Amino acid sequence: MAVYKQTNNPNNKKVSTKRDRNKAYLNEIKKKQQKQAVFIRMFIIVFLFVIALIASFFLVALNTDFCKEHFGEDSPVTKFFVELAKDNESKPGPEFSLPFGPKRQNILLLGVDVSENPNDLWSGTRTDTIILVNIDPRTKSVNALSIPRDSKVYLPGNHGIQKINAAHAIGGVDMTIKTVEDTLGVKIDRYIMVHDNAVKSIVEALGGVDVYVEKNMHYHDYAGHLHIDLNKGYHHLSPSEAVGYLRFRHDALGDIGRTHRQQWFLRGVLNEMKKPEVIGKIPDIVSVARKYIKTNMSIYELTQFAMMTKHLDMDKVEIATLPGAPNKRGYISYWILDPEKTQEVVNRLIYREKIQPDETTQMSASVVYSESNSTEAQTIINELAAAGVNVACKSHISKTHSQFIAHSKNVTNEYFNYLKKSAPSIAGFQFVYEPTSYLCGDTDFTIVVAGR
Repeated sequence: MAVYKQTNNPNNKKVSTKRDRNKAYLNEIKKKQQKQAVFIRMFIIVFLFVIALIASFFLVALNTDFCKEHFGEDSPVTKFFVELAKDNESKPGPEFSLPFGPKRQNILLLGVDVSENPNDLWSGTRTDTIILVNIDPRTKSVNALSIPRDSKVYLPGNHGIQKINAAHAIGGVDMTIKTVEDTLGVKIDRYIMVHDNAVKSIVEALGGVDVYVEKNMHYHDYAGHLHIDLNKGYHHLSPSEAVGYLRFRHDALGDIGRTHRQQWFLRGVLNEMKKPEVIGKIPDIVSVARKYIKTNMSIYELTQFAMMTKHLDMDKVEIATLPGAPNKRGYISYWILDPEKTQEVVNRLIYREKIQPDETTQMSASVVYSESNSTEAQTIINELAAAGVNVACKSHISKTHSQFIAHSKNVTNEYFNYLKKSAPSIAGFQFVYEPTSYLCGDTDFTIVVAGR
């Protein structure tokens, strides 16, 4: 009987090692692609929320008669806003151009980590979140383009090749803006920067946030001063518990699960903001905004954008992430942008390039769904078939957000809204443009039917 001692063969070891490396690489790509589809949703909502929050609070600050009428002339709230209004009047008026009219605006949304300098919240921080938002006032539509923080780019000023999130640590917001402009060939009109400490302070000002914790979370990092002790179920999160909930990543989903929790947490914050008793907490929340949010937008611009959000057509919101692939050099992991696909995405979302599909072309679709939603998925499949769409692929995939993912340039937002007339079951699905990632075969678009 022959005995094969593969473990003693150096060639077999090399093949096995190479196979393991390739498997790890493919797994990393898969995780990146899965994360892209849900990563941007939270931050487009955050962008609109921040604009509405700042603008509405400063509008109240400038309207002292409103404060006196609703809170009383001698109330702490009125006194706070009277002083704030005096402070604003003593400053020179901001220079700005009218944000509305036919002109589109590119606004860079940045989220920065904690600074090592306690006297300066912004210097030396890295931008862990970089979102380029394009607003078209004429059509009342918003496009949002996520730029992965590990994107390998050239920094201006002879700083060489770096990750794009290092631009702020080296040269502040000016270098970050310049890097994005040079990399994508766009012009940035305004920016909004949110500090990591804003979350804890806002929760403290609100008096806590209601969130459903989907699993037991227990983790202790004594070096990083992070302690998480949460059991599955509904919780009224304290500031420290909220930070732990958002930072928890020690489960099978890793960053993907963390992204989902960020979205659920944001919903909790928005629900708290709707409560009547929150109006008395406005001074504390304004203080948070003034300390932890930095922008070059004037009060007038913020007000105009806040008013626009009331009329925003969510069916006209399109999101995408810069296409690329992970690449590791030693201990440094980069996201290598795909030049051709990156330009395609920029042309579509930022320059609003329109592609008119051939009406005679039959679209192909994939439908992926959780087992608990098989009935809803079958309804969608039947509606697509009736609309002349070829459902080429069906698969079971567990997702927590329903999405319409366009892969082909021919699948426009206009086509999506047209298709909803024949397939009403996909109304309200999030529209995502992803030209390189397929969940179930090479089709023109994928429909994700998800449940909690």
